[in-house]
Formats: sequence, structure tokens, C-alpha cells
Amino acid sequence: MSVGREVFEQVNDQLAEHGLAVRHLAALGHLAGAPGTSYSELARRARVSPQSMQATLGQLEVLGLVVRATPPGRGRRAELQLTDEGRAAARRGRELFERLEQRMLAALDPADRAAVTAALVSLFEEVVVRGRAADD
Repeated sequence: MSVGREVFEQVNDQLAEHGLAVRHLAALGHLAGAPGTSYSELARRARVSPQSMQATLGQLEVLGLVVRATPPGRGRRAELQLTDEGRAAARRGRELFERLEQRMLAALDPADRAAVTAALVSLFEEVVVRGRAADD
């Protein structure tokens, strides 16, 4: 099993205790960083289809974590906002990732920890920010 898959499964298991999944946390995080963002913009940022993001946000609405600031309807740009509960859930999710990261890095000495962190930052910038894969 890959490290990434293991981390994903651990986070998903812990989020499931709160009725959430990683996709929910990603949507909450994107929305926390840019309140009022539309479905299509959130989908683009999360690299999922607009339909997938709409389904995820619909689930978050049912859970009371997200509200529409505009009425639903075809052709209307929905302005989405986090509720107080949504902001709290996003914060708990960030804390969960931080605890997991600390636990994973705790086994390393400070020099190795710094090297792993630097490598992950470089990888993130290359793959996510610049959109490059290793085989490009």
C-alpha cells in the first residue's frame, strides 16, 4: 500500500466518525479560503467535475455545514457560504491533518523531518501548483 493511500484511508476513517469524507473536507477547505465561490469554481479548484462538487456540497448543505446565499435554480450562480458549524468542521479537519502529519514525522530525527518536509513542499509545488506529473 502506498503512503498516500494509507494517509487518505486514515483521514477518511477519522472523518467518517463525523459523517464526513476527504471530499467534504476538501470542499470545506476551498470554501473557507474563498467564501461565496460558485460550484464550478470550487470544482475547478478541487479538480473534480461540477456535478461531483454539486453532490458533495449538497451533502454538506444537508449536514448544515454549507448554505446557499442565492436561491437554487438553473442558470443562477449559487453563492456558497460556510455556516458556523462548517467553519468548525473545516478547522477540525485541518487539526486532524496536522496531528497525522506530526505523528508521521515524529519517528524522524529533526534533520530527516526537515528533509521530508522540504521534499513534500517541492513535490506539491511541482505537481499541484505547476500541474506537472513526474512523467511530463
